[in-house]
Amino acid sequence: MQIKPRQHLLDIWQAMARHSFDDGEWVWGEWGGQSSVADAERLLCLLYPATEIPAFRLDDPDNTGDDVQHALKKAGGRLGVPVNIVAAASQFMQRHTGDDKRPTFAGGHYFSTQDKTGEVTQEQRQLGVVDSFSMSITLCLATLGFLKVYETRTRRSDIREAIAELRQATSNRLTAAMVSLLRSFIVNVFDTDSSHGRTLSELLGQGRLSQRQVLNKFQNRFRPLRAAINESVFLGIDVQERLKDENQLFECGWAWSMVKDAPEVETSEPIGPQPEGVAGAVPYLYFTVVALDGIQDLFSERTLTLGLLNTEQQKLAEALRLRWELTQQYWSRIARFNDDRWPLEDIPWRTTGQNLESEYFSLSVAAILVHDLMRRRATDDDLTRTVGVMERLAERGRITSRMTREDPMIRLHDPGVTLPLQGSERLGPPLQWSMTDFSAQLLKRTVQLCTLSRNVASHDRLLRLAENIHDHMWRRRIRDGEGVGLWDNVHAAYPDAEIHKRRVPVSWSITERVTEVMVQAHEMYRQPPIRSLELTQLARALLSESAHLLGNEQMEPAPTDSGRHGMELRNIEVKLRRARSLVDEQPGTAYALTLDVLGQLDSLARAREAADRGV
Repeated sequence: MQIKPRQHLLDIWQAMARHSFDDGEWVWGEWGGQSSVADAERLLCLLYPATEIPAFRLDDPDNTGDDVQHALKKAGGRLGVPVNIVAAASQFMQRHTGDDKRPTFAGGHYFSTQDKTGEVTQEQRQLGVVDSFSMSITLCLATLGFLKVYETRTRRSDIREAIAELRQATSNRLTAAMVSLLRSFIVNVFDTDSSHGRTLSELLGQGRLSQRQVLNKFQNRFRPLRAAINESVFLGIDVQERLKDENQLFECGWAWSMVKDAPEVETSEPIGPQPEGVAGAVPYLYFTVVALDGIQDLFSERTLTLGLLNTEQQKLAEALRLRWELTQQYWSRIARFNDDRWPLEDIPWRTTGQNLESEYFSLSVAAILVHDLMRRRATDDDLTRTVGVMERLAERGRITSRMTREDPMIRLHDPGVTLPLQGSERLGPPLQWSMTDFSAQLLKRTVQLCTLSRNVASHDRLLRLAENIHDHMWRRRIRDGEGVGLWDNVHAAYPDAEIHKRRVPVSWSITERVTEVMVQAHEMYRQPPIRSLELTQLARALLSESAHLLGNEQMEPAPTDSGRHGMELRNIEVKLRRARSLVDEQPGTAYALTLDVLGQLDSLARAREAADRGV
């Protein structure tokens, strides 16, 4: 099944309108307000495509496409949809703002207890989580961009007042989310003989290098990065002193929430008192990837062009960008620690902080590597090896291979990979976080790599893989009931597996990831096709021959039907001009046009020869 981002996004929007609107008004339903993460994901399914793809824009009703209007007819029509979006976003901001007017980032029902007999306390449900911080950045930027345009298109005074209030609330939430992400960043320094150190040494050594060899190589490879972190990020005196000791190993990234004893971030923005952190000072791969995804939206072309950040937010964004770059460099070097065999290629990956291993963590490291490859110019070798990792993950995850009877890999999709949230036990029973989006994340990273790749062979492999994963994801759409057309029905992809029933009928997490993928696929298809040097040379050779033969044809005496002959020659000239204009960007198209020209010229030559023989 070919990925058709426009059609698929329209299908998702139609399903959303059917599910989330009643008589044109937004309806949160039973689970609305229970988790800031789920509510943000739900809104982004609508706002993200509307602000990233011009053909899907909803902020200018006069330019809304007919197919978009048809898909969202249950959401209020051309003029009603933007009004309802403003109302829904306003409700979101109100639902997730505390009594003290401070934005809240509650994980809510996404939290569960490690001990099934325990129950998540209300205080724990209100804990902020990096998923919400990151998702709020994306949502707030999308909302601010939407409001900036829509405000100039509406003349209703009541809507303008609602827009002004929503803009202020959205800006406050954006600042609070950025501050929270800064307070969730951590650098963990540990000795080689600690449990963390032994796990990292085994991971990097892969049974081929001793602990001493790993340390020596780590010292040489990470010396510049170690110095850059120490000089540019305030980590506390104790941590900075330990980081200077090159006999210590370290890792950096984001904890699951704000770290306990994390200092407050100075800001003049009215975000209220900053809550105390509770998370242990240990980076999580999953939450690090989530943070990186959100932070990059702060310095996207759209954010800069529309000027969505104020002066204070720009300072915070620069601080996050620094951590974004340092983290990417760290994990990219860890993933490719050995040139002959990358640790990333040794699937499954084992985490140091939680001592867990899973294909999901391999995918998380691969996702950071994809970020880094997109940031810098990737070599063909880097791309080819990363493509191999993606293909193996799809096979091991039973996406491109058959699920066997009682296959343990079903747990990767349902109930998912669970992470113990270190520090949550301070407020009640130990909490955990479940990730069920392995397939959606793999599709997202594959499409991102496909967008990046300019190598024909790698691009074709990635496109085939993306289409296979896409087929798998499309089978998992809900076919009946409340959430028809949305996700996630894992049983449809694995009918012979024993699947546990979910508490929530619609997974906004999976639905939002698929929506992101469609936006990314749209960007991929908007890129110019990969240029082939061989085709370019052949096309130029054919152009040279065609121009020469056309010149010869133009010197021949005009036949009796000179009008028709002249039209054919003009048509040939037009095609040749078109082929010349495309030869550098689309050599294949230029090649095809020129072949057609040669065929036409040959037909004219044969007709003339036949006429001469007849005479």
